Amino acid sequence: MKKSKIVIAAVVAVAAVMIVPRFLKPKEEVNSAAVPVVSVANPEIGTIEIYTDLSGSIEPSEMASIIPKAAGEVTEIYVKAGDVVTEGQPICHIDTKMVDTAKNSMDTAAVNLDNANRELERSRVLFESGNLSQQAYEQAQSSAELARLQYDSAKIAYDNQVEYSSITAPIAGKVESVSVEVHDNVSTQNIICVISGEGAKQVNFAVTERVVGGLHVGDTVEIDKNGTVYEGTISEVSTKIDDDTGLFNVKASLTEAQALATGSRVKLSVVSEHADNVLTVPTDAVYYSGGKPNVYTYDNGTVHEVPFEVGIFDAEKTEVISGLTADDQVIVTWSSELYEGSQVELAGADETTGETADETEEQAAE
Repeated sequence: MKKSKIVIAAVVAVAAVMIVPRFLKPKEEVNSAAVPVVSVANPEIGTIEIYTDLSGSIEPSEMASIIPKAAGEVTEIYVKAGDVVTEGQPICHIDTKMVDTAKNSMDTAAVNLDNANRELERSRVLFESGNLSQQAYEQAQSSAELARLQYDSAKIAYDNQVEYSSITAPIAGKVESVSVEVHDNVSTQNIICVISGEGAKQVNFAVTERVVGGLHVGDTVEIDKNGTVYEGTISEVSTKIDDDTGLFNVKASLTEAQALATGSRVKLSVVSEHADNVLTVPTDAVYYSGGKPNVYTYDNGTVHEVPFEVGIFDAEKTEVISGLTADDQVIVTWSSELYEGSQVELAGADETTGETADETEEQAAE
């Protein structure tokens, strides 16, 4: 019995010698030291657009400010703000004090013309009968022609004075404002009223020199008014700085924007910079060292720090000018252990390795 116990104890001791070291053996000796696991992406061809938020004012595409062509007293006003008028419709009447004078001059010229024509006819009869010299007849012709010219001039002056005194709408549209009252004296510097056209509306805004370089006629703009979005197209880009603001004035025509009141302020967004079909990398993968951009690339388990030239960028993509190719594997996950020459594993590679190790252990146990 004692001998049997000794044999069992010996077997247990041998098993312990074989099994215990397996459990006590450091994990580092079984598996290689843990390294950062990273994900990679290749640079891709894409488009980057940089948007700039601005504000602008709504105006009609066509607007007329009516200014009298002659000074005088306003004697009648036929419209008020808010009225819709047609082209040629009377707006007001101005007593220019010149209509009567012009009428008298025209009437006098008409009498002189009539007398000159009668004298010319009498001279013609005498000339044809041989009772008037060639010189006298030609003088009568000249007098009649001069009288005709004087009458034409007087009539034009009269017609102008009549036109100047009767102010009419140059375009069809809505009367935005009337700035005069009856008995006001106006000059050729006064705006009598403003009429906005019935056509499409436009948004006027101003931009800096940096932004204006990226704007072109035909570019799309997005307008927001109290949550309602409208689309517009740039129709005019000034090449001269406004003396008052120091900015460049821009106009964009709007479609289906009749609900926007003239003079109202709106928010708008324009594409100030864009790059089409360029090589890009994720912006989150770009790091800066000493103010210079670089990315980390993966090369068979080794990390390389690669500087490159940056173009424009937004929150998602950064333009690559030079330094990278579409074949580079750019590391897109962050780790404090990324540096030139450090060792890493690709995401998913450790799972494959782990499955292989488990299968090997299971086979050994069997």
